[in-house]
Amino acid sequence: MSTGTGADSAPGHISTTTTAARTAAPASRNSMFSSLRIRNYRLFATGQVVSNTGTWMQRIAQDWLVLSLTGSASAVGITIALQFLPMLMFGLYGGVLADRLPKRPLLLATQSAMGLTGVALAVLTLAGQVQVWHVYLAAFLLGLITVVDNPARQTFVPEMVGKDQVANAVSLNSANFQSARLVGPAIAGVLITAVGSGWAFLLNGLSFAAPIASLLLMRTAELHPVEPRPRAKGQLREGLQYVAGRPELIWPIALVGFIGTFGFNFPIWLSAFVSDVFHGDAGTYGLFNTLIAAGSLAGALLAARRGHSRLRLLVTAAVLFSVLLLVTALAPGFWVFAALLVPIGVFGLTVNVTANSSVQMATDPEMRGRVMALYMMVFTGGTPVGAPLLGWITDTYGARVGMAAGGLISLAASATIAVVLARVGNLRLRVDRRGVAFVPSVRPRELVKVA
Repeated sequence: MSTGTGADSAPGHISTTTTAARTAAPASRNSMFSSLRIRNYRLFATGQVVSNTGTWMQRIAQDWLVLSLTGSASAVGITIALQFLPMLMFGLYGGVLADRLPKRPLLLATQSAMGLTGVALAVLTLAGQVQVWHVYLAAFLLGLITVVDNPARQTFVPEMVGKDQVANAVSLNSANFQSARLVGPAIAGVLITAVGSGWAFLLNGLSFAAPIASLLLMRTAELHPVEPRPRAKGQLREGLQYVAGRPELIWPIALVGFIGTFGFNFPIWLSAFVSDVFHGDAGTYGLFNTLIAAGSLAGALLAARRGHSRLRLLVTAAVLFSVLLLVTALAPGFWVFAALLVPIGVFGLTVNVTANSSVQMATDPEMRGRVMALYMMVFTGGTPVGAPLLGWITDTYGARVGMAAGGLISLAASATIAVVLARVGNLRLRVDRRGVAFVPSVRPRELVKVA
């Protein structure tokens, strides 16, 4: 893949102290966990795994609480939509703020606010006063905070590890998130069954103490800070124009937009399969989420081991992920359905990590906040469109049709973008006994390297 002007740029103004250079140097050796040799990133990763575990507990408890209060998959879809609606509405402005403000103090503020949101929802639930509109409001407030937190957290990664370890650190961030996803749903299932959803909300709120502590303990002299951009007119438009002129940014962002909008609606589909198809309970719902997480963790570790990102890998993973959604929707029995969730996790995570790291590495440091805000806006901001639509299809026509619809739309988008990339890169389709692949034509153009 062409790396663009940003790939060879330094991640910003590097501290004049020699400590940063000494800290980053050992991490230059490639390995699956090379970023963890950096102390600041180890602290960050430790705090995030605690907080992410709480986040997954709240996600499971939130979905199950809404389903229990309403009995509707559409209501679960509305909750998801409200959580991601702020990203669609204000996501680009969050990127502007991330480029203007120092990342570490900004993250201290956003992580604290997220913790307070979880505690407030816990108080309402434990007091027996919670109503559906309370959950809707909490989801929307959390989404507003995420508008700023997400681009700040994404762009803080290069400041901790330096440019050489960005791809590895992004992959390990995803592995971190998916590791928590293995534990969080299981704990949530036990808590919901034993004492109710309120305790899951409370533990999530308290879990944010870990990332706050990790940020406070960091050695600022060992960071690679990017000089904040001064406030100026037209910075939002500048970010959009920057992306518009770079095919290596446009196509990964477009692809994850379709996959995120129509392919990542698992709370809707899994809750519907549990209640309507397999007649399970909160434990079954937690099991399904854990299986997806196991596959996602494997995908993240494989991505960390690769240490590079290619558009060819991105498109292939997107096609396979979409096909697996279609196959899983038609699974004849419980254990076949459950087993297929693992490879869905592998390829879904591969799409996310490959697109994320390729976009970050192809972006100039001073533009990274706005570009990553656009990436997250497209990836998660489409959920307010996709979640209610697929929730309605699921409620009206059943869980299998709803999941198949998401897979079909994702497959159409993946195949279309694969053809576009092949045309832009002057590739041709090769079909032989070695398999099916895009290979360079006789006279390739150098607009975009897919390999």
